Amino acid sequence: MKIIDLSLPIDDKAFEVHDLRIDRTSHKEGVEKLNKVLMSRTPEGKEKYEKGERVIKKEDLPDEEFLSLEMVYSSVHSGTHLDYSYHYGSKSEGRTSKTADEIPLEWCYHDGVKVILTHKKPNEVITDSDIEEALKKINYTLKPLDIVLLYTGSDKLFGGPEYFSDYPGVDVSAIDYLLDKGIKIFGVDTMGIDRPYKFMMKDFLEKKDSKYLWPSHFYGRKKEFIHIERLANLETLPDYGFKIQCFPVKIKKTGAAWARVVALLD
Repeated sequence: MKIIDLSLPIDDKAFEVHDLRIDRTSHKEGVEKLNKVLMSRTPEGKEKYEKGERVIKKEDLPDEEFLSLEMVYSSVHSGTHLDYSYHYGSKSEGRTSKTADEIPLEWCYHDGVKVILTHKKPNEVITDSDIEEALKKINYTLKPLDIVLLYTGSDKLFGGPEYFSDYPGVDVSAIDYLLDKGIKIFGVDTMGIDRPYKFMMKDFLEKKDSKYLWPSHFYGRKKEFIHIERLANLETLPDYGFKIQCFPVKIKKTGAAWARVVALLD
């Protein structure tokens, strides 16, 4: 079996619109941090620590090293992740929206199909007709619970500001098309399913019509769906004949959750 990684990293060196920080404590630094944590639990211990006393010396540890530690401060929308109903609004289909920890795991491992849409431009949207035409080209008929991957090639912009400004959106008609076929999860190799902010705002300000603002995300209030954002490496996949595994990290009460999305090929 061949495993293909379809995920982007949480990378504190890449350009992001949300604050992202990773505090790293090295093995050498860990010795000092260990002492500080242990000794600061009581006023007496804290005083001793500040005077230079140590409970555990570096010489007490193998190679004079402790354990590394990384603290990640990040939006759940950084890196490859799944969005669920709560992200779109407080209610979906007239019911309280579901959070990412409530995503049914049985939806997260199914046959995958790649829909080639690399011709779509940044200010355009992917429509139901685009998906239907692309499926005809590969002679594939969607079946319920297929995980559909919309391939635009936009992941190659990751790391710079263009990743957030130069990709096509997904039209509501395309979401409806997939839902009508029994699809529960679809994914994009872009940072979002709506057109980039600059295009939405331009239309909103010029036409004074709020329908241009995040229409695909807000559609999740009318119909329940899950989508994967920030996929990568879709060009390495065949059109179909593979499985997708996209289990979300179990974070309580969030609208999205990180996932290590992979394709499994026999």
